[in-house]
Formats: sequence, C-alpha cells, structure tokens
Amino acid sequence: MTQHLNPLALTVQQLGPHLDSKLIKQALDVKQLIPAFIGQDRAKSALAFAIGMDMPGYNLYVMGEPALGRFTLVQDILQQAASEKATPEEWCYLNNFEDERVPNTLRLLPGEGKILVKKIEALIDELLDTFPAAFDNPGYQRKKKAIARAFDDKYENAIELVESKALEKNVVLYEENGAVSFSPIIDGKPLDDQEFSKLTEEQRQYFYGLVSELETILNEQLLELPQWKRELSESLRALRKDTIEQAIKPLLKQLEHDYAAELGVLRYIREMRSHLVKAVLELMPDESEAEKQEEADNREIFIEEFVPNVLVHYESMSGAPIIFEPNPSYGNLFGRVEYNSSSGNLYTNYRMIRPGALHRANGGYLILDADRLLTQPQLWDALKLALKSGELLIDTLSEHAVTNSTIITPRAIPLNVKVVLLGSRDLYYLIQDVDDEFNELFRVLADFEHYLPNTAETITYMAMQIREQMRLLNIDELTASGLKQLLTFSFRQAEHQRKLSARFADVLELVREACYYAGQQHSSSLTAEHIQQALKGKQHRTGRISEGFLEDIQEGQILIDTDGLAVGKINGLTVLEIGDTAFGTPARISATVFAGSSGVVDIEREVELGKAIHSKGVLLLTGYLGAKYARQFPLTLSANIAMEQSYGHIDGDSASLAEVCALLSAITDIPIKQSLAVTGSINQHGQVQAIGGVNEKIEGYFRLCQSRGLTGEQGVIIPASNQLNLVLNDDVITAVKQQKFHLYVVKTVDEALTLLTGVEAGEKNSRGQYPKKSVNGRALVRLAEIAEIVNGSMDED
Repeated sequence: MTQHLNPLALTVQQLGPHLDSKLIKQALDVKQLIPAFIGQDRAKSALAFAIGMDMPGYNLYVMGEPALGRFTLVQDILQQAASEKATPEEWCYLNNFEDERVPNTLRLLPGEGKILVKKIEALIDELLDTFPAAFDNPGYQRKKKAIARAFDDKYENAIELVESKALEKNVVLYEENGAVSFSPIIDGKPLDDQEFSKLTEEQRQYFYGLVSELETILNEQLLELPQWKRELSESLRALRKDTIEQAIKPLLKQLEHDYAAELGVLRYIREMRSHLVKAVLELMPDESEAEKQEEADNREIFIEEFVPNVLVHYESMSGAPIIFEPNPSYGNLFGRVEYNSSSGNLYTNYRMIRPGALHRANGGYLILDADRLLTQPQLWDALKLALKSGELLIDTLSEHAVTNSTIITPRAIPLNVKVVLLGSRDLYYLIQDVDDEFNELFRVLADFEHYLPNTAETITYMAMQIREQMRLLNIDELTASGLKQLLTFSFRQAEHQRKLSARFADVLELVREACYYAGQQHSSSLTAEHIQQALKGKQHRTGRISEGFLEDIQEGQILIDTDGLAVGKINGLTVLEIGDTAFGTPARISATVFAGSSGVVDIEREVELGKAIHSKGVLLLTGYLGAKYARQFPLTLSANIAMEQSYGHIDGDSASLAEVCALLSAITDIPIKQSLAVTGSINQHGQVQAIGGVNEKIEGYFRLCQSRGLTGEQGVIIPASNQLNLVLNDDVITAVKQQKFHLYVVKTVDEALTLLTGVEAGEKNSRGQYPKKSVNGRALVRLAEIAEIVNGSMDED
C-alpha cells in the first residue's frame, strides 16, 4: 500500500487549522478586559461616518447575514453616540378649539410634558373643588335673587293690574301653580262651579263675556312674559359666567406666570380660558347638592378636552433615543388614532392619538428590519416621503375610511431621525436596482464581513465573551482544550484554516449547549469533551435524514461501491441542505459513450432536474474534450451522463470533474477505482476549481466507508484550492493519520485521472502526441475512431 506516499496526498497537518497553544494560554490568562465587538472594522468605520454626518440623506443600510452581530454592533455604537447627543424636545397634541378635527401641536422641552399635564390636571381638580361651591357665595345668591325678584315684580305687577280690573267687574282672579283663572262674585261671594251652574243663562253669558274680556286683558299684560323669561335666563347665565370667570382668573393666573416664557403654552392657556368657562357653565350646576358621582364624569370630560396628549416623554439629559421596531406596520411606525364606539358610531379626539416608532425615535435613531419593511410597498413609500419632507404625518384617512365615524387629521410634526436598515446583501442590490430614491436617502453602507482575522486580539476577546456567557450559566472555568475546540468550530463555520467565522452567535449557542452537558455532569469547567458532546448531540437531533441516506446505501437501496473497479462509473459527492442542517452524501455518476453525433447529453438537464449551474458544468465539459482531443478531427460522439438515483433538482458545477473522468473512462474503457470519491469543478482548459461544502462532502463519504470498514484504499479527491477550506472532524483526521483513509488534491483533470485509474494521464511530446498507453492517448485514438465511424457513414449516405 503506497497511496499515502503519493505527492498529491495531504498530510494530517494539512487537514485543519493550526492553533497556537501560546495564544490560547495568553487569552485564558487575561482576567479583565473592556468588552468590545470583535472584528468588523469596515462596518464600524461606516457606522461612525453615518452618525457623524448629521445631514439629511445620510441614513444607513447595514448589510450582512443574520448572526454576524449586526444588531449588537449597531446598538453598541449608537448608544455611545446617543449618550453624547442632546435629549430631543417633546411633542404633544392639543385640542384645536376652533376645529377639533385638526388637533394642534406643541413643542416642549425634555421632561416638561409630564409637568404641564400635571399642572392642567391640578387646574381641573381645583375647578371641580371650586364649582358648584362657588355658587353658594352670598354675593352670588344675592344677585341671583335680585334677578329673580325683578322678574317676579314684572309678573306680579301684570297680575295685580288684571286683578284690579276684574274686581271692578265683580270677578275675582285666582292664581295656582302658574295657572290663572277667574270666578264671578255675587253678593260679595265668589261662586264655585256648582253655584255658577245654577245661574240663569243670561247671567252665565254675561259672566262668560266678562271672563273673556279679562283673559284678553291678561294676555295683553303677559304678552312680554317669554321675553321676561329670556331676560331672566340671560341674566342668570351672565351672572354664572361672570362668577365662573372671576373664580377661574386666579387659577389661570398662576399657570400663565409659570409659562410666561413658553409662548406656545401661554397661547394655549389663553385659548383655553373661554372654553373652560363654557365647559363649567354647561356641566356644573349652580347648586352644591349635585350628586358626587357626577364629579368623576365631569373630571373625565375636562381631561378629554383640555389636557395635552404628550406623545413621548423624555427625562432631561437622557440623551437621544434608540428605537428598534421589530414589526414595522404603518401604525407601529407612524402612529395611529384609536376609536371608541357609542351607539354604533365611532368617535375619537386628539387624546386618542398614539405615537409610532418614528415619534419615539424622533431626534435619535430608528433601527428597522429591511426585509419586513420592504414587503410593504406603501409603508416604504410613506417612510421615504417622511424622510425627504422632514415631516411626520399620521395618515388617518387611509386607516379609518369608514362611515359613521369622526375623522381627525393631526398636524404634521418636524422629523429629525437617522434610520438604520438591517438587511441582506441580495436585498441591498435589489433595492438599488428598482428604487432610484434609495441611494438618495441611504447614502452609507455598512458591509459586514463573513470572517474574523485569526489574531491574538480576536482570540482574546472571543475567550472573554465565552467566559461571560459561561458565567451566566454558572460554569466557572474555560479550559484550554475547550477554547481550542470552540475555535476549531469557528474555523469550521468559516470553512477556512486561517479565518474565524464572524457568526459568533453560533459559537455562543454551542457554549450554552456545552454548558448544559457540563452542568449535567456537575462540572465547573468547560472542556473539549463537553463541546464535542454538544456537537454530537445536535448532530443526533438533526441527523435522521442523513442517517436514512446512509442506511439506504448500506442496504443496497442506493448503489454506491467503495471498492473495486468499474468503467464509466464514479463516486461524486453532494451536499444536501435541509432546514438548518447540511450533510454530505456520495452519489454515483455514470457515463456511456457510443458512435453518434448527438454530443454529450446531460440527462438531468433533459428531464429538467438539472439547474443552470449544473448544466453549465456539463457544457464546459464538452468544451474541454474538444480543446483537448479534437484538434485534428471534429468532436463527434454520442454520450449520456447522469447522476444516478437522484430524484430532485440538482444545482452547482462541483460534479463536473467527476463527470469528465467518468466520461473519459467510458471512452477509453479504462476502469475507475470505486474506492475514491471525487468533487471539483473544471474549466474548458482542464483546470480544477474550488467548490463549496468540502468538509461535509468528505465526511459524508468517510462515514459510508467507515460503516463498511476502512480498507486503507479509500479516499477523496478534492481541488487543490480547497485545501485551505479543510477543517475536518477528529474521526477523519485519525483515519488519515492511521493511513486508513486518504485525501488527495489535484489541480488538473489529468492528475485526477491518474489517481482514479492508476494509469498515467499522459503529456504531449514535442510532436504533439500522447503516449499510446496513457489515458489521453487512448482517449484520442477512440474519439478519432468514433469520428471516422460517424463521418464515414455520413459520407456514404
């Protein structure tokens, strides 16, 4: 067995990153360190620039995938900037007494909103305490009685005049409960109805005429009675109004004095004066015996009409706000107007205006998820309009276009906010393409890297954050082996031997799961064993499908050979991504060749299972064959290539190296070693190019070989440029170390063919010919024969 001596074989040291024990020890020795975000210097610079450019249009798009720490870094930097900025002014809505459908706005200094609300509520409480008690004042009662007496005098004078005329005519006047009646007098005695009925007809008619005449006189005298009553009501109302004004004046005077320098508040207090008087006049009885339960109702009415609606309260010197809105609907972003229902009608007022995220972030910073925001085109357009105009307007008409409802249109508020959008790379370029205004409004891009530099500083800060996470989970010590295993995991996530993954959230997730196992074992230290246990636990939880594939291969349901030789058959490697799991599994690729002129047919493409990139790889294969062999004759053949037992869509060109090797095996009848699996893409010049998922592919084939028993002949061929991406698990590394499994790197198709067939691929000599027994020489001869067969038969026709 000499395969391990092959110059193309990788050594154990080349299968993973090199971790310096000194750096790990130094990182663990650091006990105190100011927490800092790891890496992302480019993004930090962009954030600092966007914050410093306090001008319209310099909003920020933070580009990167989730779990890169975008939100954490943005929040950390914004908090530092916000603490140094001035606290924004408060905005509130006021009742517009001239037109309640258009509430007015009022700007207040930070912290003044609560104070103003408390003072006006105190004013209302004083009013409720003052009235109706103020109407018990002796002066008010005296004036009220004088007004009533004047009315009574007019009425009594009118009645006395009619009564005197009645007595002159022997008729007496009665007044009872405001009703006036007459009765004749005979022999000095008023008659009742029974006595009146005993009079003669002539006497009755006489008295009927007298009564009718007296009623006419009475009506003439009381003709002005309705006017007297109006004058009485107006006088009483004027008295009550004057009393209310006199009682309110000292209450408002103190409020005006407190806000003498605040013109907006002062204007509102003066506008409020006449309406306060009106409200008291309409709601407050002038008798102190009014039921106490009405006071609570009256208080609510006064509050709903006069107390300002402060949208957002700030504490003085608290800095600028930072708001993250996870669900950017219209109401959540721009605010809304709430409605109440009464008798089937909807009603609202300025007190029912509710702020949105833009109100809360005004004067500071607003963080939004771009994916959620841009799924709502109308919301996106509204946000752009607000940023361009610098005004924040609540559009109530579009939200509540219903009948039987009052509609209010609050006045716009000046908007000064810096918006930070968190989104993916693809979404950023898509918005740029479809929205011309995007670059005008979001001029700064913070691009998050996928990798962290493998430096002492990075490792130290990672160790500090890992230990902080452990402290929260009551695990005291991080061992050197534990940190080494976590760093290896990060290298694995990055798929790079010299770079760590920027998805540090994945490392912390692994730490939490490993701490669970450490806690189960009552260990105060986090070791490599706990981390491996966590990795195996997750693999077990999510590995049902991968284990199912392996079982199918072992049972012969899926045909894969791991030893022996076969013509036109080769083991390719694929990666399946299902949900948040990805695993590698081998797949047999077969090729057949026969005389014909249909060219190389990709069966996957023909049945529409092969996607664009896969089909591109097969087409490149044809270009390679033509350039390599068909310089002196036309490339004429019929060949079929298929990925066997694949029943879903296939994408990617990582099978093109395996496909060309299978095809050349079929052309030359040289068998391929089934103990080797192949992955890699090629170009038209036969160079092997890097592919993705190399670790999963190797480990997937290794698991199959391990389950069948390692023979020492098995291995995987990968592109040489992928060697830097190898971060393999311990099982594979151990097998390579024991020479039971092998990894080979190739740069050209010829190198792969030599490994797979055990026959030299062959190089051209000075005359441009390949050695006859080489793979290339035999391929050239066979392709020339097929071309002669096909072209000769065509000539004969």
